[in-house]
Order: sequence, then structure tokens, then C-alpha cells
Amino acid sequence: MVNVADGFGSSILGYPRIGHHRELKRALEAYWHGTLSRDELVAVGREIQETQFSELAATGLTQVPGNTFSFYDHVLDNALLFGAVPSRFEPFREGMDPLDFYFLMARGNPDLPPLELVRLLGTNYHYRQPELEADTEFSLHPEALLDEWDRARERGIELRPVMLGPVSLLLLSKAGNVPGETPFDRLSLLDKLLPVYEELFEILAKRGSTCVQLDEPCFTAERTPRELAAFAAAYQRLSTAPLRPRILVTGQYGNFGEALRILAASQVEAIGLDLTAYRISPEELAEIPGIRRKRLYAGVISGTNVWRADRYVTLQYLDSLSKVCPDMVVSTGTTLLHVPYDLLVEYELDGHVADRLAFAKQKVLEVVSLAKALTEGPSEKWRKRPTSVHFKQKHAVRQRVYALTPQMREREPYAERRLAQQAALPLPPVPATTLGSFPQTDAARQARYDHEQGRLSDAEYRKRIESEIEATIRLQEDIGLDVLVHGEHERNDMVQFFAEQLDGFATTHFGWVQAYGSRCVRPPILYGDVERPAPMSVSWVTFAQSLTDKPVKGIVTGPVTMVARSFVRQDQPLYETADQVALAVRDEVADLEKAGVRIIQVDEPAIRELLPLRPDGRSEYLRWAVNAFKLATSGVRPETQIHTHIAYSALAEIVAAIEELDADVTAIVATRSIEWVVDALQHDAREGHGLSHGVGPGVYESRSARIPDIDEFDELLSAAATVISPDRLWANPDGGLKTRHYWQLDPSLRNMVAAARRVRRRAVAAETGAAAV
Repeated sequence: MVNVADGFGSSILGYPRIGHHRELKRALEAYWHGTLSRDELVAVGREIQETQFSELAATGLTQVPGNTFSFYDHVLDNALLFGAVPSRFEPFREGMDPLDFYFLMARGNPDLPPLELVRLLGTNYHYRQPELEADTEFSLHPEALLDEWDRARERGIELRPVMLGPVSLLLLSKAGNVPGETPFDRLSLLDKLLPVYEELFEILAKRGSTCVQLDEPCFTAERTPRELAAFAAAYQRLSTAPLRPRILVTGQYGNFGEALRILAASQVEAIGLDLTAYRISPEELAEIPGIRRKRLYAGVISGTNVWRADRYVTLQYLDSLSKVCPDMVVSTGTTLLHVPYDLLVEYELDGHVADRLAFAKQKVLEVVSLAKALTEGPSEKWRKRPTSVHFKQKHAVRQRVYALTPQMREREPYAERRLAQQAALPLPPVPATTLGSFPQTDAARQARYDHEQGRLSDAEYRKRIESEIEATIRLQEDIGLDVLVHGEHERNDMVQFFAEQLDGFATTHFGWVQAYGSRCVRPPILYGDVERPAPMSVSWVTFAQSLTDKPVKGIVTGPVTMVARSFVRQDQPLYETADQVALAVRDEVADLEKAGVRIIQVDEPAIRELLPLRPDGRSEYLRWAVNAFKLATSGVRPETQIHTHIAYSALAEIVAAIEELDADVTAIVATRSIEWVVDALQHDAREGHGLSHGVGPGVYESRSARIPDIDEFDELLSAAATVISPDRLWANPDGGLKTRHYWQLDPSLRNMVAAARRVRRRAVAAETGAAAV
């Protein structure tokens, strides 16, 4: 561990890894398409690594994290570091290059589903969920970690290797139960995993490593007594290992809670706290036995938003913490993986917005300058608190929010709406549809880029996109879908498309953030009062509707998802911001209805994401989140059918919230299979809090290359029909199809439609007493 006895140290917990210009994304996709060699891909990765640790060392950080690079996902990297390979992949390992085997687990192939894609603890990052089995045996594979450590050491830089802590590695994994066998507890594998950590510690210590970072983010969420006991046992053992570096354990994304007291009582040397997510008071910290003997990594710079820290307030807070923990390192609260690289390249951001922002590079400098000011004392500019920057408020927006009434969040009872919709929309039982996006062709992407660059006129751009929409409509008609979509070819991203057209949002050119693998997004910056100057999607949807007699859904991103997937202002309560966005969405929904759109889908896949990790605050969050959605969707007539797209959860309070959304149809993200959704729906019905409206439990995994056959779809839909009456059951994928290829989705959707018709015929036959054909 670097000596900071003469002052206060500075560090960060991780850094972006896609490259300043998305070099990794481009290299990955070129490799997967066969236009880049494996050696060239590895060279790109090495260049990103070496540029990163050299630049970070040059900033003046006293400690630089290592092992934060990944070719796809760091959680999967950690599983492979400790040899956790699911048995279903083992037959493919022999003769396959290790990197290709890694990508097989991450991406799968047409006959082998990849590891499941799961959102990481309320962030906008997805990881590939490791699969563990009762007989999983762990083994150490540290070659990549040690290679980077050695290369940095050759340059005179000592990296602090970063890895998941053993308990979070198990908790972030899933139990890959074998059919017919009794489910097992993932924590039962802890005793087999800890010796492998000790083996790695010994190798690092002998190499000269002085500190290792173990991330335990799962313990900022609510944990059971058994899980806390496992945590205590793990760090009692690891902290007394005979040969090891010093151990830093971090609690990212929230309140470390009970885990903090456990670590303070152990022989672990250092603890990292996310003090931007949960600002513990010096008095509360001082009450924890043993904390004064620890090195505190004070995470006062946020790794999940892009707002500059108030240096005056932050320095005062750090000074008060140092009275409790004099051995202190100024740090980020989380890895900087979740923010863009560099603010200075955003040449078109308005100055009054840019002046309040800090991306990854700027956050590193904030950390370094705070540590220096804390050590040497603040200069005169630190002593004078800067004048706060306020954005001009929109009086009309605020008046509209203040004038809201409960009646504006309510529709007619579902039973009445259902009858009106059956008359206006003569759909068959088990109607088949998709959830919005279709693959983005090279022509559509090029047209959008040329239009943004001014090389394509508005009229020519519209002509090209309308050609894409028409092709999508004709394909859906040929496939036989009952409710169509326009394909979203004009949209670069479901959130950014609307943010670019709303006042109060700023968008970036280069503010890319990794979502998973090579998938990157540019989260908008929600900085001011939100207003919709003009209709945003109406003309595209009405053009699509003019091409067909079948209903075409209007697709709008919901207010909670707009908030969850943006960097949001912090100067007012989140519910107030959500209501502003909801009013803008409400206006768009009303204009779609006026234009003759009979089905409108307001997507809220992120409503689960903002749920507090601990029980405190959950009911309040769900109250305002539900209210925002209802505000956005309650201004339409009974015969207009409102759909939503949401991530399901086994938590009863989430199920109740989905019911309270009062959408006419809810499409559910079911990922790998819908069996667990069917089981949950059965349980919910028994407990009296099931879903009573239309439900579409996703039967086609939208992120998988697999092409399910008709019988597989039939089996899934038939299982769903046992708990959802066929007149309320919809057949749909579990997400948009933007990332798929047409050769994958065409046969898959045809099989889904064929299966829906089978289930439909059986339902009609059962109702009429006729034989199913």
C-alpha cells in the first residue's frame, strides 16, 4: 500500500475501458465479423490498458487501480479468473482459443444461449451472470491480471489489482440447477472459493504488490443474516491469510450498512465507502468500533453522475472525516465506468451547462486536487465559495406541475376500457406483436449520420427513413403479426431520440458509456425544466400506419426511464423532475391519439432500476414512479390501448406497482425463459396481488442469436396460458430487436406467430367446444 503518512492519498476505484474513441467497440465488432485478427484485437486491448494506467499515474494519483480493463464484462472476467465455467460450456473449451471461449460464454451461438444479461445493482451497466453449480470447482487463472501488473511495473507504476470480493462474486451469480436436482445455496461454495483468493494473494505478495482491492457491491443492498455471516467469515479468513497484500474492501452504489461494522472489526486494512450515494456523518462513523484503525477511502466524487462536486462543501466534509479517520485516501465512490471519458471534447455543449459538469478525466483531477488541498491546506480560491450556477426556470412548466390534480393521473376503470378497446380493436386471442425496434441497417445509420453532419437534407433524410419503415411494415405483414411497429429506424437510442427534442436536456457527441460488451450509449444530461416544443414521433408513426390496415403501435419512452437513463439534475426532488418529463410524454401521447394511433406503448423498462437497494424509501419511490407513468398515460380516451414494457420482479411490492400502473397491456422482460415469470404469476395470484390486465411475458429472448422453433414457443405460450387467460395473453419478444440480424429475427418471429395461432385455436376450441384444428 502506498505510503501516505505525510498527507492524504488520492485514488479512484476504476475507469472507463472502451477507449477514448470507442476503439474497443470497433475492434470487437471487427473481430466478431472476421475483419480483424485475434492478435490485432489483443493489441488494441493492451494499448487501452497501457494508455490508461500511464495517464492516471501522470495525474498525480497516489494509487492507480489495475485489472479494470475487460474485453466484454468484468464480472465474467472475475468468474473466469477463479475458474467458474458452467458445465454446459465445457464441451466447447477443448481446441478453442481462450479468448474465443470467453466470447462464447458472453455471446453464445445459435445452439447455445449465452450467460444471462443482468443489470448491475441499479446502474445502467449490464453484466453476464456467471452460472454456478453444486459441484463447481474453482481454480486460479491470473495470467491477464499478472501480465498487466508486470507491464505497469516495468514503467515504474504499481497497480492496485481490482477484483470482485468472493461473496459478491457468488451473489451476483445464479444457481445453475440441474433439472430434477434440489436447488443449492450459492454461498455453500464459499469455502471452496476462498482458498483460491488466498492463492492469488500469495502470488501478488511475492511479486511485490502492496494492496489489492476487493469490491463487495452486493452489501450496499439489503442482505440476510446468513449472507452477512458469510461476509464476516470470508473476511475473517482472508484478512488472516499468511501471505497477502493489504486488503481494501469497497462498498459501491450505496450504504455499506452492516458490512462496514463487520469490516471495521476484522483485520482488513482499508475500507472504501460510496459517500456520494450515502453520506455518513463523522459522528455516525466515529461510533463504529475499530474504524479509527482503518484507512478510509472516502468516496466523495461520484462515479455515477456527471456533475461537478461542490469543492468547498466537499473539502469541509473531508476535513471533518479526517478527525475520525486520519489515515484517509480521497477517492471516487464507485468505479468511473459509468461516466464518459472527457468533457473537453464536447465542443457544442452550452457553456452554462458544461461549467457544471465533470466526466472521468475531470473527476480524477477533482480527486487529486481535493487530496492536495486537504494535505496542504486550501488556497485562497478554495476559501471563497464559488457562486452557484442556476438555470433559468420555465415558469409555464412549473405552474403546470403545481396545478396537477389526482384526477389527471386516473383513467376509466380497466373493465370499461377493455370493452371499449375490444370494440375499437378487433384483435384475436393471443395477438402477436413486437416491442418496437427492428435492426438498424447500414443505410439507416448512414442516412442518420449524414443528416446530422448536414450532408443530407431534411427531405432526403425523411425519404430514406420512410423507405426503411415501409420495408419493416411489409415484412411484419408477411410474417403475420397482428399489431405492427414502425421499427424506430429514425432513432439512435430510445432515450436520446426524445432527449434531443425536449427542452431541458443536453446531449453529447462523444459522451459514450459502456452498457455491455460492445454496446455503448450516450446518456443525455437532464439539467433544466423539461418541455416539449413540438411532436416528436407522430409523423413517423402516422406514415407507418398509412401503409397498412393493421394497427401500428406508437412507441414512446416513459418518464421514469427517461430519468433513470439520463444524468439528472440534483437541485430538485427526483419526483418533480419525473413529473415534468411525464407532462411532455403526456402531450406526445395525446398527439398520437389525435393522429389516429389506437395503440400507444409507453416503455418503462427502467422502472425497476431506480428502486432503492435497501427497503427504506422503496414505497415512496414506487409511489412517485407509478404516479409519473399514470400522469403520462391518463390523458387518452378509453378505447385507446396503453401498453408498457417493464422488467418483472419477484418482489411483491414491484408486482403491486405494475398493477397500479394500470396499463392495458404489460410486456415483461423474461430473458432466458418465462418459466420463472409463470411461476411468479401463479404465486402472485395465490397471494392476491397478481396482474389482472393484459400480459405479454416475453417468449423470445431479444438479445440472443438463438432461433426457437414453433414447439418451443408453443410450450412457453401454453404454460403462460395456464395462469393468464388467452384473451389477456400476448405473444411478444422480451425486448426490442435492434441488435438482431434479419436472418435471426425473421424465422423466430414466424415461429412465434405460428405458435400463437396454435394456442389461439385451442383457446377458441375450448370455449366453443369444437375440435382444435
